[in-house]
Amino acid sequence: MLSHIARLCLVLFLVFGGLARPVFAQDMAAAEAAQLLEEQQRALDALTVTLDGLEKDITEHGDDDAYLVRLRLKLEAVSTEALQSALAFKPRLAEINARVEQLGAAPADGQPPEAETVREERQALAAEKTEINAVIATAQNLSLRSNKLIEQIATIRRDLFRSMLTRRYALTETFSSKMISDAANEFGKFSTAITSWANFAYKYKFNAMIAATFMALIAALVLMFGGRRLVGGLFRADPAVEEPSYLTRLSVAFWSTLLPTGALTVFFAATFFFFFSSNQVLRGDIGLYLRSAMLMVLGVFLVNRLANAALVPKLPQWRLVPVESRPARWLVRLATAMAIAVALNNFLSQVADQMSSPLSLTVTRSFVASLIVGVILLLIGNVKPFRTPEGHWKPWPVWLRYSLFLIGGLTIGAALFGYIGFAIFLSLQVVMTGTILVTAYIGFLCAAAIGAEGGLGGSWLGRWMMAKGYAEESSMDQIGLGVSVLLNFLILLIFLPLTLFMWGFQPGDIQAWAQKLATGFSIGSVTISLLGILSGILVFAIGYFLTRWFQGWLDGSVMARGKVDAGVRNSISLVVGYAGIAIAALVGISAAGIDLSSLALVAGALSLGIGFGLQNVVSNFVSGLILLAERPFKVGDWIVAGDVSGTVRKISVRATEIETFQRQTVILPNSNLINGAVGNWTHRNKLGRVDIRVGVAYGTDVRRVQEILLEITRAQPSILKNPEPFVQFSNFGPAALEFEIRFFLADITNSGGVQNDVRFAIMDAFNREGIEIPSATRAEYKRPVLEPWPHDDDKTEAEFAERERMKAEEEERARKGRRRPGKPDPA
Repeated sequence: MLSHIARLCLVLFLVFGGLARPVFAQDMAAAEAAQLLEEQQRALDALTVTLDGLEKDITEHGDDDAYLVRLRLKLEAVSTEALQSALAFKPRLAEINARVEQLGAAPADGQPPEAETVREERQALAAEKTEINAVIATAQNLSLRSNKLIEQIATIRRDLFRSMLTRRYALTETFSSKMISDAANEFGKFSTAITSWANFAYKYKFNAMIAATFMALIAALVLMFGGRRLVGGLFRADPAVEEPSYLTRLSVAFWSTLLPTGALTVFFAATFFFFFSSNQVLRGDIGLYLRSAMLMVLGVFLVNRLANAALVPKLPQWRLVPVESRPARWLVRLATAMAIAVALNNFLSQVADQMSSPLSLTVTRSFVASLIVGVILLLIGNVKPFRTPEGHWKPWPVWLRYSLFLIGGLTIGAALFGYIGFAIFLSLQVVMTGTILVTAYIGFLCAAAIGAEGGLGGSWLGRWMMAKGYAEESSMDQIGLGVSVLLNFLILLIFLPLTLFMWGFQPGDIQAWAQKLATGFSIGSVTISLLGILSGILVFAIGYFLTRWFQGWLDGSVMARGKVDAGVRNSISLVVGYAGIAIAALVGISAAGIDLSSLALVAGALSLGIGFGLQNVVSNFVSGLILLAERPFKVGDWIVAGDVSGTVRKISVRATEIETFQRQTVILPNSNLINGAVGNWTHRNKLGRVDIRVGVAYGTDVRRVQEILLEITRAQPSILKNPEPFVQFSNFGPAALEFEIRFFLADITNSGGVQNDVRFAIMDAFNREGIEIPSATRAEYKRPVLEPWPHDDDKTEAEFAERERMKAEEEERARKGRRRPGKPDPA
């Protein structure tokens, strides 16, 4: 009785518990959704407050380009967070829609009403969906508002840039006696600020400054000497080299500019960092002055190094531009003077902004710098750098000379007409952008020369690597191509942002673009993320190299020690390789953010392609898998497939590579090997039988022939004694008595040499025994039948006699041909 009660309780528990579990799960999901709604609503409220503050900042700082860029980055972050809040409800909405679909449509009028629990659940789901949609709408509105503010910032920045270029100043009001007094006052204030800081630093921060400068110098020297050790002779032009190659000249120009400039940059950056972080050695204004001064010196140094590297005034054989020595010296001086004018103007501009100097000083300073740059451009255009064979000086090419005249004249004209902003902007672009582009161009030329055929191999580095045995000439070309691609990428990565900075873009702009590429941009319904693509490629590369390493370890360490057959090792290695690459590809695709379910479309397209034109490809692929699985032959086997006979060298999923005995490589599609007859001499082992046919003349002692052939085969060490060699008297041929020698070899692949030895031994033995091996042409000779005496009137007796004589001579020659040396004439 108790057992029946226990069973009944168990059944009731299972029934009501099974009914209660879905209700409990739904309650849990509803509670989690309510918590998610509350969290996202709080986050959206905070984003709304942030957005209101950013909109106010745009109005207050509409004239500060750098500040507007920072606001743009914050607005893009707000937009991204708002969209993330909306996407957080995607899983819950999918659950609600799935549940509503399970419940089905609500009953129409006139139909029986649904259960109360179902109706209440439907209403709760609808209410929750309405709340979620309201929150999503708020998030989308915030994102749209952020994007509108971003567009407003872009418009303000364009207006600022246009105003800077098109604003006209009255020069008559600028140049006055008051300007001189203002300049004296500003210089006094600047000197006072520098002197007071220097006294303070000397008394209280001297040791910290010395330590910071020493550490910065160490960092610069490490880069300088480490780089020189790395690039070796590509750092300095060697006067002893009379005819350096173009690649060497390019490399010296590039590295002799890049390394010293990089070392100086490291020194300045480290000094500024250590000064700023070592107990606050620098105060705000002094830090700005020091940074501006460092940038000024760095710009002038870069221009001077680049001009010297390209023109090399003292070493004509190292010049990239074939100008004469005296014009080369003048061009270096003019380029350096132009850089000094522009860099000094920028430095004084930073000082004036910090000290709130009068506008007249700013206009005067920019006016003078623009005139200097314009005049220098005119002087450069007027230089005659080349000399004709007759000794006459020759100017620049027409396009370059008139371009210099046009830019120089435009700069001077803009300054004289009061468009100081445009004039100084043009001067800055000529110096800084020109320097950056020329340096990048030299780098691109260097990369192209390295990537050319024989480029890297002909350099000192390539010759050293080949001399040490690190690489061959063919592999050096591949290495050079890779180095060329890497060098081009690095040049773009370094010089493209620098060029953009020169044209008014802020670091925040590049940061925003980088974030856009990293987070992804949408094309239709597809979202492309550069970071995701790079992650996918990196994951696939790691999987690929791990697969190759595992293949090598499995083949060389596991199967080689286990004495596994070479064909089995090849098959297992191939299967492991294909499986590993397939897994790496799938993982890489997932890491790139591509939904694998979308590959169904690709599979459908492939199916359509197979139906139209890829049948052979798929057939060969499947046949390759069958060959790897069934293994009718393996690498190293001697097979015969149709007219092709040779050794299997490689089995892939598309084709099999066979090397014939003439050393010809034949690529056979796998479908041909599956569908056709294939003979394998070494399928299970290399044991095989060899048959050699030989014929002797009629009248020869056949028993003696059999004994001779058996003696020859038994005397060969490569022929197996068991099974025993056998000589068969196979046929009475039309030309000879035919014998067949049959013997077995342990390695059938060596049959060619054994057959050769046996045939030579047969010839030697038959010559000793006087046994004739007749040829088919001589054996078929028959004695001519004499024709009857002619009774025709047109044939004379003399003609008939002459024909008979000729036949007799022919018979005699044939009889002598059958006679062997040392054997009596049968006649």
